[in-house]
Amino acid sequence: MTSTLLKFPRLNAPKLHRLANGLTIVVEQMPVEAVNLSLWVKVGSAVESDAINGMAHFLEHMIFKGTQRLASGEFERRIEERGAITNAATSQDYTNYYITAAPKDFAELAPLQIDVLVNASIADDAFERERFVVLEEIRRSEDSPQRRNFARTMEMAFAKLPYRRPVLGPEAVISQLQPQQMRDFHQTWYQPQSITAVAVGNLPEEELVEIIAESFIQANKNQQPAINNQQSTINPELPFTEIIRQEFIDDSLQQTRLVMVWRVPGLKDLEETYALDVLTSILGHGRTSRLVWDLREEQRLVTSISASNITQELQGIFYISAQCTEENVPIVEKAIAQHIRELQTELVKESEIERIRKRVANRYIFGNETPSERAGLYGYYQSLVGDLEPAFNYPREIQSLEAVDLMRAAKKYLSPDAYGVVVMKPAVI
Repeated sequence: MTSTLLKFPRLNAPKLHRLANGLTIVVEQMPVEAVNLSLWVKVGSAVESDAINGMAHFLEHMIFKGTQRLASGEFERRIEERGAITNAATSQDYTNYYITAAPKDFAELAPLQIDVLVNASIADDAFERERFVVLEEIRRSEDSPQRRNFARTMEMAFAKLPYRRPVLGPEAVISQLQPQQMRDFHQTWYQPQSITAVAVGNLPEEELVEIIAESFIQANKNQQPAINNQQSTINPELPFTEIIRQEFIDDSLQQTRLVMVWRVPGLKDLEETYALDVLTSILGHGRTSRLVWDLREEQRLVTSISASNITQELQGIFYISAQCTEENVPIVEKAIAQHIRELQTELVKESEIERIRKRVANRYIFGNETPSERAGLYGYYQSLVGDLEPAFNYPREIQSLEAVDLMRAAKKYLSPDAYGVVVMKPAVI
């Protein structure tokens, strides 16, 4: 079946530039009265050793604590004076910083964002103050049942890969980190060849490139270049060969939480991920999806259930999560395994696939309406995949999948007899 989306003109037309210093710049003019600058640094918790686990996230905090040009707090003050916004996030595979400003303010504010990124001073006193903020964030995270459940699942899913560790790091490690360790980390990783700068908004593309390029030249004047040869040689982990089970008692829970997880391809095998994305929609996205309709709406065995295909750079996980009573856990687990088995033995109906095709197409169109959404899309793919084309082609990839492709992916990656299980139970009163 050929979808009409395949005939649509491309919505996006960014331009890519690579500078001699290794910096990648992606720009696009868009008729919306805002400009988003999104800086993607290809460094996250996955590059850390156990001894500095949490450093990338801690550094994200310290980036905003001043440079030789900007006193601590001045960056945020100048951003807020112009009604602009700024924020940042750290993941396993990247750290992302962004500002969104009016076009007339972009030439003034973009250099400030680039200066704090490149020239973070990481002063000893500011480091100690921010350590308490990060430690409090770790404690709040550990107070969240959902985050505790996810952390235990990641430890279950990965025996060796660094994805098994928390992005925030453990309190014991953060308490011992030293400012010079962070300066060394910043010097090693925050280099132009590790950065993708994306600007989308209502300025000419040549002007966007010029502002970003000149800002990096000025910011790097005081930087000592570092050569980062720390290429990952870690291989993906093998699929589970049996059912591995872990159970925990959690005093804060009212209901038992069940997670089932499979190791699946990551961004390094991008072509293998599309069918898995569709399978998560078939199983656990929306009221009419198979698991939701069967186990929640029909049988009333769960209060909630969902499926996710979490695609990281080295390897991903296929993740099914449910909440139910403790006595229903074996029944729910068996029912989920049976739904997986049906995906391997029965072709998915065309009507079911078409529903997902329409959803993906609409979500892609609606998710491209703002400069920040487009900048995030471009930055993610260019930074982690090294190619913008998958950012445009995702709907077409989904549209091209047929029932036999979904069956093949289910057989290859989702065994109903070999997976990881994490069960978190409420304390018995």
